[in-house]
Amino acid sequence: MSWTRLIRFVDENGQEHYGDACIEKDSELAEKLKAGSLYAIKLKGEAPFGQVTKGERIQVKGLVDILKPENVPIIRCIGLNYIKHIQEGGRKPPPYPSVFIKPSTSIAGSTEDIPIPKIAQDGTLDYEGELALVIGKTGKNIPEASALEYVAGYCVANDVSARGWQRDPAKAGGVPQWCFSKGFDKFAPLGPMLVSPTIVGAANDLQLQTFVNGEERQNTSTGDLLFGVEKVISFCSKGTTIEAGTVILTGTPSGVAMGMKEPKYLNDGDVVEVRISQLGSVRNKMTFE
Repeated sequence: MSWTRLIRFVDENGQEHYGDACIEKDSELAEKLKAGSLYAIKLKGEAPFGQVTKGERIQVKGLVDILKPENVPIIRCIGLNYIKHIQEGGRKPPPYPSVFIKPSTSIAGSTEDIPIPKIAQDGTLDYEGELALVIGKTGKNIPEASALEYVAGYCVANDVSARGWQRDPAKAGGVPQWCFSKGFDKFAPLGPMLVSPTIVGAANDLQLQTFVNGEERQNTSTGDLLFGVEKVISFCSKGTTIEAGTVILTGTPSGVAMGMKEPKYLNDGDVVEVRISQLGSVRNKMTFE
């Protein structure tokens, strides 16, 4: 990829573009936007995953969702992938990555309200701060050694989850059911930018924090991942074509509501913010329909 920090934005004329943000650290994105001093190098071509050429430096007037459902063929997710999270759930580490999926309709913006359908308003709504990676080129049977060549970039994500439909035998049956319980519309907010592996490598030493109404709930390094980025990509691609634009959520660390002795599940109006060092943050309000 010819960019380092990809954003989607509107210019002073209201025209939408992809661009390489002219910043040195993630905190400058919001700071400079608020100050009216955020600029980006306009990218011409099939951004975000095709060949692009760099254009002029232009002012950013507003940010647009970095990925939309039509940009993402599927979301692949890894469960039970942080060692401490596995321990808080009283489980044994899986021998291979545990994979489930979310549909592309789960994609939401970094500051968008998350609509909670009535079926999920049962008092077990949960958050999962996660590192997301986006595949930049289509591949199959990808070796671990070359896995990073397939990564377009990384971003912040929240794997919003309806625990009752995931684990309650009265709803999910005897086997935990992940796809339906996590696959509602807009249950995967992403953003606010894609950061290239040239900046963060395999993203194996980033600090992930999750806050609910300002209260810290999660604070763990991605170094606690059981299966790192290369292993996850390689495993997901075994016998399976991974298309460009595929988003992979790499799992959540300890601190989710479900793992507490007295779970602090989400309520209508709660604001969940997930921050990852060097990648930025998503901040979304839960809105019961």
